[in-house]
Amino acid sequence: MQKLKLEELNRISESQIKTIQKKHFSFVLDNIRSLNNVGSVFRTADSFLAEKLYLCGITGTPPHRDIHKTALGATETVEWEYHEDILGLITNLKKLGYLIVALEQTTTSVSLNDFEPTLEDKYVFILGNEVEGVSDDVLSLCNNVIEIPQFGTKHSLNVSVVAGIIAWHFVYKTTTK
Repeated sequence: MQKLKLEELNRISESQIKTIQKKHFSFVLDNIRSLNNVGSVFRTADSFLAEKLYLCGITGTPPHRDIHKTALGATETVEWEYHEDILGLITNLKKLGYLIVALEQTTTSVSLNDFEPTLEDKYVFILGNEVEGVSDDVLSLCNNVIEIPQFGTKHSLNVSVVAGIIAWHFVYKTTTK
């Protein structure tokens, strides 16, 4: 066994990624405090060809060295917008036909195991604040809430880990059908 060299990974260029078809999902980062988490989600969004990142509330925006440190250039390859008002953003995205899905633990959340995205729909996945999660006001606007099953003593995951899990699940489910 031998590790692949960078040139053997067949990565696409920054100019190529801007022209290829993206997957039918975006992320909304709502009041994310950690700039490292923001950068990490940029990197995940690049890796799984997300359409866009929406940065809301107190969520930091590029350019910032702490975002750049974990994004590793993904701020240049992932389309993003800043919106102070997440409720207005979600309302507009719903009008455009997006299905709004929060990643949160609620009394009505659906297990990730049971989430079956379709190729016909476009999805926006909302990732909430590291301490408070997704706000009740935002949850009231969602079409669905997904919960990632967890089995240890801690019942929360880092926001960037959640982004990676949901992005992989979405891409896997929509490319194996």
